[in-house]
Amino acid sequence: MAVSGFEGFEKRLELQFSSHDHVIGNIGLRELDFKSLEQVLHQVQCTVVSALGNQHFDSYVLSESSLFVYPTKIIIKTCGTTQLLKSVQPFIHHARTLNLHITNLRYTRGSFIFPQAQPHPHTSFQEEIVYLEDSIPASLCYRKASVIPSKLTAHSWHVFTAGAVEYSDNAPLDLYTVEVCMTDLDQSLARKFFRHPNDGKNGDSAGREMTEITGINRINHNAHICDFAFDPCGYSMNGIDGDRYSTIHVTPEDGFSYASFECVGSIYNDDMADMVKKAVRVFGPGTVSVATTSASQDMCARIKSAVEQLGMKCRSFSMDVFPAAGTVVFQTFTSRRNRI
Repeated sequence: MAVSGFEGFEKRLELQFSSHDHVIGNIGLRELDFKSLEQVLHQVQCTVVSALGNQHFDSYVLSESSLFVYPTKIIIKTCGTTQLLKSVQPFIHHARTLNLHITNLRYTRGSFIFPQAQPHPHTSFQEEIVYLEDSIPASLCYRKASVIPSKLTAHSWHVFTAGAVEYSDNAPLDLYTVEVCMTDLDQSLARKFFRHPNDGKNGDSAGREMTEITGINRINHNAHICDFAFDPCGYSMNGIDGDRYSTIHVTPEDGFSYASFECVGSIYNDDMADMVKKAVRVFGPGTVSVATTSASQDMCARIKSAVEQLGMKCRSFSMDVFPAAGTVVFQTFTSRRNRI
């Protein structure tokens, strides 16, 4: 069967590290030189197209999605046919040169639109699990892999976590992660992510224009945005708001249109549900899935309510508990035009 489109669904990897001497400050992994990062990205099969940073972390827009480097944490997500998991061992190696050792790993993804196009080690979730098991040290002994299902057969959430310490729900983390995946975008909204032929703009200036005309810049007014528009279509952005990031990626082609919104939330800020609502409104999708990791039950309920306020119907609500990550909640929604 011929592959007919670009794979929008991202693979996401989060690696956390610590130091035996506990003296890291605001540098840590940020001390890695750009050449070292480029070498890792080369193995994954993507490149940096734009970058932005602040006193808390460095943000890179990639040719296929995003990379965030904190002093003790790396988050990388890539789309298309990239080989994301080939970054695990190189990142662990580079961290070791800085006297940092890995303490936690989390890998997540949705269900690929074109699974037959994926290369090793992403031809199946089972293959990904085996590859991860072989790539991480034995010290990450609290491990679990699970596919969280939904009532929409084409949408499920794949999770692999491994940690050196067991997560305790009695001591919740201050931060949580929200990953939103949207398909079947409204065609009139998706067209805003196509560039005009010979527009005379580079990727940065065209990206800034898309950010403004689509309202992406109004999702979080406090965020400093680094954006990029691809030619002839497609868009990526990273937002920086203090020590919190957000990111959006768009594959607008009709027939396999896709957009994602990801953000890290804090228990000390209650704006996440509103941001998710604004992000979904930008794209008018037929189907939405929302995965939250380590979020409170109240926040999950508020996100559900926010998406429903856009006229979407919640089709399924599933959850699973991971010893190295806490509770993952997976919700799916459909618009009126996509209801069965």
